[in-house]
Amino acid sequence: MAQDYYRVLGVERGASPDEIKRAFRRLAKEYHPDAHQGDKKEAERKFRKIAEAYEVLSDPQKRAQYDRFGHAGPDQGFDFGPGDFRRTREAFGEFFGGRGFEDLWSMFFGEGVRTRERRGRAQRGEDLEYRVRITLEDAAFGAKLRATAARHASCERCRGSGLAPGTKLVTCPTCKGRGQIEYRQGSMFGMFVNVRACPECGGAGERAESPCPACGGHGRVREKAEITIEVPAGVEDGARLRLAGQGNAGVAGGPPGDLYVTVEIQPHPVFRRRGQDLEVELPVHYGTLALGGTVKVPTLDGQADLKIPAGTDPDAVLTLPGQGLPRGRRRGDLLVRLKVVVPKKLSRQQKKLLEELTTSLPPTELPAR
Repeated sequence: MAQDYYRVLGVERGASPDEIKRAFRRLAKEYHPDAHQGDKKEAERKFRKIAEAYEVLSDPQKRAQYDRFGHAGPDQGFDFGPGDFRRTREAFGEFFGGRGFEDLWSMFFGEGVRTRERRGRAQRGEDLEYRVRITLEDAAFGAKLRATAARHASCERCRGSGLAPGTKLVTCPTCKGRGQIEYRQGSMFGMFVNVRACPECGGAGERAESPCPACGGHGRVREKAEITIEVPAGVEDGARLRLAGQGNAGVAGGPPGDLYVTVEIQPHPVFRRRGQDLEVELPVHYGTLALGGTVKVPTLDGQADLKIPAGTDPDAVLTLPGQGLPRGRRRGDLLVRLKVVVPKKLSRQQKKLLEELTTSLPPTELPAR
């Protein structure tokens, strides 16, 4: 059952905006998970309920709708229910200019959420994404492709350090070696403190005394690299292959990122894929279905013989085992869908033979009603 928002904040229904604000500040400070000394999960649950109540009661329009209709008011455009707090959190962040709960804590109580752990200079390189289009034959038997990818490579002149020869690292003058910079901003609720990584040193607390002239102190340069992509046999359309260490080079000796290759299989003019099986349509004459026989069927390997039993129905699907795509140690099957070919033009002799055949066959029966 939904709780009354006025009871949640501990105020009367006729409380003024200032009274609601003071009640919220007191309760938020008491139940904020970072400050609460008891059960953290219970404190977080209560804090979210307090925040939900304050968002509604601090907005004149929402408060008026809540006073009139309660939690299930029509056309309110806001979910007062306690179940899904995601929308409440988003709306709460928009109400306070996009700030999250951590920044809200700073705004109300003047304490920035500070992460004193300084970022090291050595950082892992970024991962890269690449897309390749292959044929169905490549997907079936595997392929080795060569491609050109633009990426960051380690600077050869400074060996990725970003330092000019004979120079060293010095303390960053902007952040004084802390790796972080505090931004203070006054608001109607007090002093807001925001902590960000230093833009000068990237959070490392140090920078190059003299940057490498080849890479500008970044330790990396752009390059177009030739890469080899090994596509495994039986790969699925949309599969994502990982090439370890083929992404951007790391910063200041950090490890390189990875390259992720998304495989896109081109449509085939003859075959359709059904998992590891293949499907193909084979045109045949009526006589072949009636009398039976052996016909040639296209496969990924070339051609194969297919035996059609006498009296086979049109649109029948026959199977050629092992002519599909690899599935572990075995291959899938080739599904052959038979399509009757009706000749458009017949010679006199052909017409006569068909007429004799038609008259000699028993009449077709209507389906029973």
